Amino acid sequence: MTREPFRVVVLVSGAGTNLQALIDRVHADPAVPAEIALVVCSKAGAPALDRAAAAGIPATVVALGDPPDRAGRDRRLGDVVAAADPGLVVMAGWMSIVTGAFLDRFPDRVINLHPSLLPAFPGMHAIQDALDWGVRITGVTVHLAEEAVDGGPPVLQEAVPVRFDDTHDTLRERIRAVEHRLLSDAVVLFAEGRVRRDPVRPRQVVVADKGA
Repeated sequence: MTREPFRVVVLVSGAGTNLQALIDRVHADPAVPAEIALVVCSKAGAPALDRAAAAGIPATVVALGDPPDRAGRDRRLGDVVAAADPGLVVMAGWMSIVTGAFLDRFPDRVINLHPSLLPAFPGMHAIQDALDWGVRITGVTVHLAEEAVDGGPPVLQEAVPVRFDDTHDTLRERIRAVEHRLLSDAVVLFAEGRVRRDPVRPRQVVVADKGA
């Protein structure tokens, strides 16, 4: 009996480079038991929509300010996403915090990507913050999404060294390569049923060994 693919919805806002990584490494790989069922973009005309169309993936737009109140927007977003029946929702550059009006409909099934080793350097300027602080190591975090800015327990993290001569652009490029791989790895783990939040220590995410 053929197993139905694990369904993923991806939320994007701009260029969609992480979306492209998921298309290449998850959606288009027959060895991965997952598919991108829907792409939701917050901006009409964003390049991410072209990437979805080129891959034959359904896509739609839910603007960040439509309706103007965030909870109303998130209820609408939740309706759109729920219609795709996802096992996982991936925020891959979705440029807005989502509220409980959305998250409560997909408990522990929404992940976010952030360019630092959280809880260090949350927010929009994580890469520049790392450079300004002069840290030797930063990184990438894939975490369960919560209402707090870049909150939620980590699922996967990987360090990225900061070089003495790094600029924002050079560090961004090395972080981006890790983002593409780590986000895809996280989706595969969810598709294989290997991720769960510890019921006793809810800040701890358990990633089971394959076959366990």
